[in-house]
Amino acid sequence: MSTISAEATKSSGLFSTAMLQKVLPFAVLVCLFTFFCVFANHFAQTDNFIDIMVATYVNGVLACACTFVIISGGIDLSVGTLMTFTAVMSGIFITNLGLPMLVGVVGALLAGAAAGALSGTVIAKMKLPPFIATLGMMQLARGSSLLIAHEHPIYFTETPSYAYIAQESTITKLIPGLEIPNGVFLMFIVAIVSAFVLNRTLFGRYVFALGSNEEAARLSGMNVDFWKICTYAFSGLVCGVAGLLISSRLSQARPDLGFGYELEAIAATVIGGTSLSGGRGSILGSIIGAFILSVLLNGLRIMGAEEDWKIVVTGIVIILAVYVDTLLRKKA
Repeated sequence: MSTISAEATKSSGLFSTAMLQKVLPFAVLVCLFTFFCVFANHFAQTDNFIDIMVATYVNGVLACACTFVIISGGIDLSVGTLMTFTAVMSGIFITNLGLPMLVGVVGALLAGAAAGALSGTVIAKMKLPPFIATLGMMQLARGSSLLIAHEHPIYFTETPSYAYIAQESTITKLIPGLEIPNGVFLMFIVAIVSAFVLNRTLFGRYVFALGSNEEAARLSGMNVDFWKICTYAFSGLVCGVAGLLISSRLSQARPDLGFGYELEAIAATVIGGTSLSGGRGSILGSIIGAFILSVLLNGLRIMGAEEDWKIVVTGIVIILAVYVDTLLRKKA
């Protein structure tokens, strides 16, 4: 009886910890939202809510990419520059080579997946730490973008339909007066697909297995190297979507853009409850984490906070998120 009781207590503790990790980010978002609605003038306006969503969708997509890698027990510092690289590749395919837009979009996505697979191969086969391997890929992707584009932006002026990807608002045709850009809906589509892949497919189960106990997964017969490469390739594919979104929003592919986005994406993922030690996390939490950062920065801007203080507050939030993750891991 005592053994059964102990096991029940242990299971209950794990369940409560997991639930707390899922509920806490949403509670933080609600508290921030309520605080700024009360104390920040003009925050609770429809146009401002749309601005928050627009400011979130690129970071939200990158956070989905980071979620897979971090759950698998790795880290990817190259998501920002991979986003830039795929944007530049779409410009090369569509503008420079004159290929159809669909071909250019698919080509850009495949370029992102290939770059991610290269990072995964270096990590899996050369046994380099993910931090070092993806740091190298970050520089490689950044330098390649500058070289391919000759350090100049690539414009999509001859392909006006490219702006439809992120700038246009399809929902306006259904609900006149409500202008939510397509980029916002694409972020949610990417999140839904990513959540399905992570939670309802064999690939997703292997991602969790890699982060929970890689050696145990290897001993159980799992091809660890192959699935690790697949994880980084999928992350690169999702980064390709972010590249299409940001280049469509700007109507140009800028090779100097993207540096620094990786920190915001990783921060959103950690704030959303994904454990840096691997094995735990969710796509929903990462999207909530991206919204937490956007709401925080937007609210501080409306309240007149200086740019330097925004950076300081963001850093404090990241430190607190990592500290909470550490406490929850100890409790589990």
